[in-house]
Amino acid sequence: MITKEAALEAIKDVMHPAINFSLLDLGIVKHVSTDEDIVYVTFAFPFPNIPIADTLIKSISEPLEKMGAAVRVDMVLMTEAEKQRFLEMEHQAWKGEEEE
Repeated sequence: MITKEAALEAIKDVMHPAINFSLLDLGIVKHVSTDEDIVYVTFAFPFPNIPIADTLIKSISEPLEKMGAAVRVDMVLMTEAEKQRFLEMEHQAWKGEEEE
């Protein structure tokens, strides 16, 4: 049986590829729950149709699957307050290429 605590421990250091924060810190991983060997993860994205959504989901799913978990994913949009917080953090810690 996989606990919520074990699942969170497995994904706590999964970083966003272009922002120097973890997906948990950014609020992209909004909710994690477990039931036996199933881990349910709710991803909250700031905008619809995020191009790297699949990459972010895979980066969270892989360490959980290595624990033997079956991962079930749900996707939602961030609330306006969550989106503003995300954008502030993105601006603070962007590590991608500067826009011209």
